[in-house]
Amino acid sequence: MSVRVEHLGFSYGAHQVLHDISFEVDEGTLVNVLGPNGTGKSTLFRCILGLNHSYSGKIFVNGKDISKLSIRERAREMSFIPQSHKPVYDYAVLDVVLMSSGAGSGAFFSPKKAHIDRAYEALERVGIGFLAERPYTHISGGEQQLVLIARALAQNASTIIMDEPTSALDYGNTVRVLSCVRQLAEDGFTIIQSTHQPDQAFLYADKTLVLHEGDVLAYGPPKETISAELISKIYGVDVEVNSLYDDKVRVCVPLRELERK
Repeated sequence: MSVRVEHLGFSYGAHQVLHDISFEVDEGTLVNVLGPNGTGKSTLFRCILGLNHSYSGKIFVNGKDISKLSIRERAREMSFIPQSHKPVYDYAVLDVVLMSSGAGSGAFFSPKKAHIDRAYEALERVGIGFLAERPYTHISGGEQQLVLIARALAQNASTIIMDEPTSALDYGNTVRVLSCVRQLAEDGFTIIQSTHQPDQAFLYADKTLVLHEGDVLAYGPPKETISAELISKIYGVDVEVNSLYDDKVRVCVPLRELERK
């Protein structure tokens, strides 16, 4: 078992955001966390990463209670890709990836050949090795997101948490990033990522965790979890879930738009 969350609760002051959350994620599984804004997705991630400390319940990553791990120890188990990233300095792509390769080292870490090799390997793994010497601020948003995935890989942790990794990407880059993430799960990485797109869960995820008002509304394979009724409940819109290509793909179509035709 890679990630196990037991009876997790969290509050901001008097406002309780998460209520008795429990789920397990096996190694090599891609989980999409689905739910509207304000339902607790980012708070859940902050708890798993150990950034929110005053939670109730237990969180285990690779069998280790994260509340008992130091920052360095957590970095050996998990890497994180935030929803937004605004670079300030014009670092080379390779240098951005190298920033994570010394996880668990001291404050004045100096990369060795092994770290540099690992950074190059991470860039090649996500298909952008040719960008290694390019300035990070001079590449596209999709390429930047792939660089952040490479940086997470160079950290050498087996679990990756991703907060809406495609929220600012165009269609082509969205497909490239999600295809890369899908392949990493097939290679054995455990990935938990949030999204607002149920179609992405149908196409890429092994399991979907549905959060609604701080509770787990459903958890399981997308085809068993996502229904028209569920989408209506969490997003307040009526949809029809259609099956395509002998049920290899499912899509959600807003009924209002169908009624216009």
